[in-house]
Amino acid sequence: MQSLIGTGVALVTPFKQDFSIDTDALKRIVNFSVDGGVEYLVILGTTAENATLSNDEKELVIQTVIEANNGRLPLVLGVGGNNTMKVVEELKTRDMSPYVAILSVSPYYNKPSQEGIYQHFKAIAEASPVPVIVYNVPGRTSSNMLPKTVLRLANDFKNIVAIKEAAGDIVQVMQLLKDKPADFHVISGDDMTALASVLAGGSGVISVIGQGFPKEFSEMIRLGLNRKVDEAYKSQYLLSDCIDMIFEQGNPSGIKQVFQVLGLADNTVRLPLVPVDEDLQERIADFVKKIDK
Repeated sequence: MQSLIGTGVALVTPFKQDFSIDTDALKRIVNFSVDGGVEYLVILGTTAENATLSNDEKELVIQTVIEANNGRLPLVLGVGGNNTMKVVEELKTRDMSPYVAILSVSPYYNKPSQEGIYQHFKAIAEASPVPVIVYNVPGRTSSNMLPKTVLRLANDFKNIVAIKEAAGDIVQVMQLLKDKPADFHVISGDDMTALASVLAGGSGVISVIGQGFPKEFSEMIRLGLNRKVDEAYKSQYLLSDCIDMIFEQGNPSGIKQVFQVLGLADNTVRLPLVPVDEDLQERIADFVKKIDK
């Protein structure tokens, strides 16, 4: 799928200070990302704080992004969870026509075996009317989807077209790249190792920082895809301090602070998340001002 090559961004859900959804800010962020040159948008990923959104609020986020995007970029929708039958039911009842794919996280909290993970995604693949990106993020799920499980899924189901790999383990990425089917995409889910993943043969990234610095980050990934290594690493080292900062006190608290400095959205998050502390606010502000010069 050509639409999954390059930089996708996992959009935040901006809130007003009363914790209601700020649809105007969400539209600004969509436009900022599109104008900055990213290749696709991901709706209702982890960065969207979807765990704290009601069903009505999720629909509001979806419709706001679709309206703001206005057909300019491909859209990916987060449809995942640890109740397999609930995910399957959503796939069977939701209109999936606006999306080129879904992003579906490996089950969290239940801690299934590798066979359980396989059977979970087998059920999703059989139910989904659009291609599936499986999502491995052990830091959040407490279980690692091993390369042999991913490759088994990739070979058994033609509509499982990609993995968002966020284990932060470049060796695991290389295992996937070495043995994957030719048309299967390995997409980085870790901003700091995204360039290394691309240079090893990956297709790109689904990024958090990419929506805060879309021009700089998406250009870095394109340079990597075009094997312009020295130029790409120059961009990597320019952004690396801020990549550390935006995850230092939790995601999306860090990236929302970037948006506050940029004047695009408030830094409000919903409990159990809290805004970054004053020290980190100042460091992020200093970095953003340096980049904007």
